Amino acid sequence: MPSRRTFLAGSTAALGLTAAAPVARAVSPATAETAPAGTRPPNLVVVLADDLGYGELGAYGQKLITTPRLDRLAAEGLRFTDAYSTAAVCAPSRCSLLTGLHTGHATVRANPSSGGQGSLTASDTTFAQVLKARGYRTAVIGKWGFGPEAAGQDSHPAARGFEEFYGYIDHGHAHQYYPEYLWHNDVKEPIPANAGGAKAVYAPDLLERHALEFIGDHAAEPFLLLLTPNVPHAPSDIPDTGAYASRTWSAADKGHAAQVSYFDALVGKVVDRLRALGLEQDTVLLVTSDNGPHEEGGVNPDLFDANGPLRGYKRNLYEGGVRIPLIAWGPGQVPPGTSDRPTPLTDVLPTLAELAGAPAPADVDSLSAAPLLAGSPDSARHGHLYWFRDELGVTSRANAQDAKRATWLAEAARRDNWKAVRFAPERDHNLPDEKWQVELYDLKADPGETRDLAATYPARATELVALMRSSWKDPYPRTPFGTRLTLPALAVPGEAFTVTATLDNGSSRPWTAAALELRAPAGWTVAPATPAAADQLPAGARLTASWQVTPPATAAPATAWTFTAEGTALAPGGPLRYPATGTVPTPPPAPTRDSYLSDLDWISAANGWGPVERDASNGKSAAGDGPPISFGGTSYPKGLGVHAPSDIAYHLGGAAVRFTSLVGIDDFSAKQSSLGATRAKVYGDGRLLLTTPTLTAAGGPVAVDLDVRGVRVLRLVVEDANNRTSFDHTSWALARVTVS
Repeated sequence: MPSRRTFLAGSTAALGLTAAAPVARAVSPATAETAPAGTRPPNLVVVLADDLGYGELGAYGQKLITTPRLDRLAAEGLRFTDAYSTAAVCAPSRCSLLTGLHTGHATVRANPSSGGQGSLTASDTTFAQVLKARGYRTAVIGKWGFGPEAAGQDSHPAARGFEEFYGYIDHGHAHQYYPEYLWHNDVKEPIPANAGGAKAVYAPDLLERHALEFIGDHAAEPFLLLLTPNVPHAPSDIPDTGAYASRTWSAADKGHAAQVSYFDALVGKVVDRLRALGLEQDTVLLVTSDNGPHEEGGVNPDLFDANGPLRGYKRNLYEGGVRIPLIAWGPGQVPPGTSDRPTPLTDVLPTLAELAGAPAPADVDSLSAAPLLAGSPDSARHGHLYWFRDELGVTSRANAQDAKRATWLAEAARRDNWKAVRFAPERDHNLPDEKWQVELYDLKADPGETRDLAATYPARATELVALMRSSWKDPYPRTPFGTRLTLPALAVPGEAFTVTATLDNGSSRPWTAAALELRAPAGWTVAPATPAAADQLPAGARLTASWQVTPPATAAPATAWTFTAEGTALAPGGPLRYPATGTVPTPPPAPTRDSYLSDLDWISAANGWGPVERDASNGKSAAGDGPPISFGGTSYPKGLGVHAPSDIAYHLGGAAVRFTSLVGIDDFSAKQSSLGATRAKVYGDGRLLLTTPTLTAAGGPVAVDLDVRGVRVLRLVVEDANNRTSFDHTSWALARVTVS
């Protein structure tokens, strides 16, 4: 076995580029210039607690809860006094941690329970994707926190660079300490002992086991482990309150203290496993939290002085809600010390990238702290830090700190030692500045934010408000990074189609020896249509390649076929590999007689119910069970129900001559609310055939009657028409194609 201190930074074998040949190759990857052998890049472990307050560790002043393992790591490593989560609640904080974008730019800016975006997207590049490209084995174990709770979608850990996953996908599911199942990669694994509400298997114990196994299984290669246990989030469930059982505290407080100590012991076991494998000299460990301390489930954070000398709790943008513990440890990598550098968790992405010798996206809001971890007097400092809050959840202490403005939009900015917090009395970020309520604090003289100086220093407050305004951009368009694959909606057996892939250098430094290759299913013919290599790929540049692909005439119908495009290049830190995978279906058989669409198999469906959602949460039945749809008290059979936005595609194969339907907001949906407003569109082979007027419950349905002769693929699309998608249930009644 090679020494763990040796890593062939220029070896394509180290990146797995010498794996078995793909089924179909369009072009061989360019031969990367071999970089000189260097020191093995460090293993990287990030442990993220859930709702652990700034003052809940002994190293940060805690007196009642014992955290000996973390206190020792703080003494042996680098303890940050001014580290920050990027939000005061879980989901947006975790999005920023993963992507390096603050909450003025990130995809997820609010908890899903408050109506915010709850999913990552294909445009989100995580630090796992960045490190995986440099040959790291990547895993996330614990709370992921971004839905939907399904495999094969852009927000799943596997799609965002994590090769191994064990834990909770969904934000709400992670509130269960004794769940009936956990996800293992793309499969739900039942926990039979917890069935029916039993409390037999404590999920954090399972997370611990998988984390330690991952470290052991990948000890011989550089690895990234993101360990995200759900302690000490409410409820205060734990099998044994241990040393706190005899305290006179409430049961919730005993359980909470035990959860914090459990987290401490868990981190200790990770360190013990690293030491047992001889990896401690080759590892950098970061331990932190996603936001300030909670007060949910009966927990009294004031009993523990959980926010230390700071004002506020989870949900507040005051320091107690967003300032968090952060410890960096690595005996062979991180000298001991203390840093007062204001360090947001956005900085984790570029820091890990620099440690790994990997290029990072250039359009992030973050700066690398790697020099600081290596013992440099300081790293680059941010011009300012920014926070945004859009939260409907209310807890009493947090609401009191906010002067009963806990459900107001809020944002904050820190520049040097000055910090401003402001609140909008209306839920409208575009509200004029003069309508916001602004507060200003001097954190050097007043870290507890007790004295509002906005009236004393109005120019300073105005300066920070301007920084808040400049930090918000919705949407925030990203510079593409890595490989993207473009596939057609349909692959007709025996007919050629075009596949395109791009390799984008979204970093700040040039790459060389760039190449793209395409792997197709066995038996499919692949022919290059354009060159697929470039000697130079400057920062911000793109390599694009296309191939003509022909499926065999015997390809099975109604089957999803997998393609992989892989971009390779040589960056200053070594060779890179960016894979992108997608599927293209062969169509189901075309209709041979007049048919309701609810009796046909669909090619693809997004946001549908009834027969279109037979494999999802609201329906399990096969096609053919279209529900009756009622408009204005009249019921019609064979319906298709959707929600805006929705997109359903059917294969007509050129066999149909007419498509007819009624489309509108049905009576059932109208009873829920009168606020729905949508617009329906019909496409034939990508050509727009119809756009309806705005559909409302009051306006009734619109009749559709279209000539679809020669159309292969019919798409039914429903779009929101008034930016209020909660009430946009729309149905297609009597949706029918005539063949002759």
